Amino acid sequence: MGAYLFDEFEGISEKAWKQKIQADLKGLDYNDTLLWHTTEGITVKPFYTKEDRSHQEIALPKNNFNICQSIFIDNEVVANKLATDTINRGATAIEFVADKEFNYEKTLQNIDATLIKIYFKLNFLDAAFIKKLVAFINSSNCYINVDIIGNLAKTGNWFKNLNADHKELESIIHLKNSLAVNSSVYQNAGANSVQQIAYSLAHANEYLNHFGGEIADKIHFNFSVSTNYFFEIAKLRAFRLLWNSLLKEYDVSEKEAHIFAQPTLRNKTLYDYNTNMLRTTSECMSAILGGANTISNISYDEIFHKSNEFGERISRNQLLILKEESGFENSQHFADGSYYIENITDQLAEKALEVFKGIEEGGGFLKQLKEGIIQRKINESAQKEQDLFDKGELVLLGTNKIQNEKDKMKNDLELFPFVKKRSEKTLIQPIIAKRLAEQIEQERLDNE
Repeated sequence: MGAYLFDEFEGISEKAWKQKIQADLKGLDYNDTLLWHTTEGITVKPFYTKEDRSHQEIALPKNNFNICQSIFIDNEVVANKLATDTINRGATAIEFVADKEFNYEKTLQNIDATLIKIYFKLNFLDAAFIKKLVAFINSSNCYINVDIIGNLAKTGNWFKNLNADHKELESIIHLKNSLAVNSSVYQNAGANSVQQIAYSLAHANEYLNHFGGEIADKIHFNFSVSTNYFFEIAKLRAFRLLWNSLLKEYDVSEKEAHIFAQPTLRNKTLYDYNTNMLRTTSECMSAILGGANTISNISYDEIFHKSNEFGERISRNQLLILKEESGFENSQHFADGSYYIENITDQLAEKALEVFKGIEEGGGFLKQLKEGIIQRKINESAQKEQDLFDKGELVLLGTNKIQNEKDKMKNDLELFPFVKKRSEKTLIQPIIAKRLAEQIEQERLDNE
């Protein structure tokens, strides 16, 4: 019956739509008036048709996304208590963050690694410790975030030195899920979507070049997601497409990239901080529809308060509401067939592939990182974004638009929310995360 009803309506071609729009513009040029060109060079049209679909198959997760809570290990007993509590309150994954070795038996007491996913973000490198940790957990649900190239990019130094780091990595690379590519460092420093995809791919390719394609299933990816809603959905999907294209070059069959996603810190604000909840909600939605395997939300007060129960509960509940009450359960395929998203996905993938090929032709990601080329490109992109923010064309409500002059923050800062000046010597220029609102916030604090 439905097909019969639709058969009564004549289909309208893309050409006919354009002609109608051109007539309604009354002499104005269609391309100049209605086409939007982003800073990445992506063209957005006023309408899309089925001709804009690519019909490319994307290897998306087969299971629902995991709701994760990040916990810093300062005291193992406290970390364990926080983890068991958050699991009881609905989390299906935990990320433990550690700066040094810890007692994993105390940390993981009464936590069943066969039922939830456990991520370890280790800001140190010790192969002997990692082997013991993995053996103790003995579960494919355990993911070790070790990324020697990411550490070099973020800090400007190896953990120890080039040879020592590679030797340590070589001794654990046989373990399941033993390697990470921390793409978040690029986004939080101001890289655009095309750069994030290309740099993540080139970053991972350094490991593939060194160890071979057989380690592809050992790697998981950490992405940060911003508030450009549809573009962020397309970003994750475009990366998945290119990852499998790269694996084909190593004669590796299609593998689903495991993506751990978090909201970005770059657009988070000190003043009118409750708007951060709106931003992270949008960003988590993009991560879900983009096909992230695990999402760890950040709290609205992440940049200026120490970890606290209220902020963590709100951030976790945002994801629970999206999953349980907003229809986002098993929604990793919801974006399939969207003319707009598929078109943006293709454009992002095409431009990212060009950047990736340029990096490989220039000697590879590590070489360009050491030469400062990657840093310069990110700084250029970050400055473009900063200029748009400073002009008020990129809006963060409550900060560079519609400020609440009665909002005072000077006495509410538990953490220093700005880029810290560093004095230590580095081998290369580090890629430093910086928020858009830092300068305007510092001026407001000075004037309180």
